[in-house]
Parts: sequence; C-alpha cells; structure tokens
Amino acid sequence: MNPAPLFLIFLGPPGSGKGTQARLLHDRLGWPHISTGDLFRYHLRQKTPLGLLAQGYMDKGELVPDAVTIDMVAERLAQPDAACGALLDGFPRNLAQVVAFEAMLAPRQGVSLALHLLVPDEEIMRRLTGRRTCRQCGAVYHLEFNPPLRPGICDSDGGELYQRDDDKPETVQKRLYVYYKQTAPLIGYYFAKGALIELDGTGTPEAVQAELLHILAERRLVSTARA
Repeated sequence: MNPAPLFLIFLGPPGSGKGTQARLLHDRLGWPHISTGDLFRYHLRQKTPLGLLAQGYMDKGELVPDAVTIDMVAERLAQPDAACGALLDGFPRNLAQVVAFEAMLAPRQGVSLALHLLVPDEEIMRRLTGRRTCRQCGAVYHLEFNPPLRPGICDSDGGELYQRDDDKPETVQKRLYVYYKQTAPLIGYYFAKGALIELDGTGTPEAVQAELLHILAERRLVSTARA
C-alpha cells in the first residue's frame, strides 16, 4: 500500500461517468469525493468570500478565474478528512490548475493518479441528449436508459419533462470541444508522469467500477479485500 496521501483525479468528457464512478468509489472506500461543481454550489449558497468573488464574475457573464477555483479546492483539501487523499471530480481542468494542484500536494508528499474514462463521442451524445428533467422536482430520466412511464411526464409528481440547454446536441458538441481543448494536455502530462490509467467507460456503472477496483488493487493502491 502507498503510505503517501493518494489523490485520484477523474478525467473524461462530460457524460463519461466521472461523478458516478467517484461516488461509487467513495461509498466503497470512504475517501472524500471532491466535486468542483458541488464546491461552487456550496460557496455560492453560503455566500462565503470565495462564493461572493465567484458570483461577481458570473454576474458579469465572465468565467470564474482559475485562482478562485484553486482556492476553493485548496481550502477543501485542508480539511481533516482529506489528509489521506481524495477523489477529485472536475479538478484539475487545465494545465494551470495542474501546476497549482501539484504545488498543494508537494508539502504533504501527496501522490496524484489520473483515471481517464474512455467513452466515444457518439456515446456521449447518446447519453446526454437523451436526458430529460422534471420542471417541478428536478428528477432526471433518460429516453433510452430510464424512460418515464408516460412520455414527457414525471413519474413522481406529474411534472413536465424538458431537455436542459446543457443537454441539447449543439451544446454538448461545444462542451466536448472545450473538454478536448483543455484536457488533452492533462492526459499527456499524466501519461508522461507515468500516472495515467485509461479505463473503458462504456459498460454499466457497476462493471466500470469493478474494473477500476481491479486496477487499483493490481497497483496495490487498495487491498484486494476492499476491491
């Protein structure tokens, strides 16, 4: 087993299952799951200084600078439950964040490992464009994988199901473009470092998780009993 704190970074395009796999691994191993989306929502909801700073950029229609995201993650990693490592979902997202992240780990002698979920673009389009969300309760369905009992109607409260702007084909294509533009250098960075694991993400969440646990056990990053 690796005595140094281990930080697993989940890489993959939107819809590849990064959040699902991180949550499953959290449930299995107990390691904290740190999602930048959750961090932003928390800071905005609580109106923390970092949240107010981020809100100022968002209100002007500007991108939140890397420095704000980095500070949010650094604050979260400083909490006691992340002393032995964490599962990172959505961070680092570009090379500037990688440099900052490695600087955070250096004093702790932390080790980073990147898990790259491989899912073809056509499968990403299928997964995301088929999603429908209830306007009333926010429940999420999928036209193919998890359809409602009545087309366009939520099973829980009868609310109207709609397609979020983020899930429309033209938006998904733009999200994929941004992902490849920003993340391709990260894949190269972790490959050169010998810290990249590539994993087929097209199976069921349970099958992908089983393969992930097998790989981690082979590398002696988790015990075979826990895998």
